Amino acid sequence: MEANLSNAVKVQQVLKYTYGLVPIVAGLDKFTNLLTNWEAYLSESSKNMLPFSAGTFFAIVGIIEIAAGVLVLLRPAIGAYVVMAWLTLIALVLVYGGFFDIAVRDLVMAIGAFALAKLSVPAEPRVA
Repeated sequence: MEANLSNAVKVQQVLKYTYGLVPIVAGLDKFTNLLTNWEAYLSESSKNMLPFSAGTFFAIVGIIEIAAGVLVLLRPAIGAYVVMAWLTLIALVLVYGGFFDIAVRDLVMAIGAFALAKLSVPAEPRVA
């Protein structure tokens, strides 16, 4: 039982740093486009609906992602649900744009964020 608890703590820590740091890096990249050209994932019709430039949109997205990553690092039981919802929303947008392969990966990552949320809730005290 002790080994299982120790392993669960290790898994929770790996997930916490993954779902904390990756959104921060992706959010920062919205300002630099070093990893990819983020605007390519936004359809022309979506760009036309925005009340501001696509660059401004992705700056806002970047700030949200950075905040979500910080929240995961500080409060994983809450932040993981935020990241899960964010990844699900991104997957829906990607499906709309025809990027089904990336949408599936984001949904898988959302499931991992859900697992982190569940692992981050303090265990109920056991009655002897």
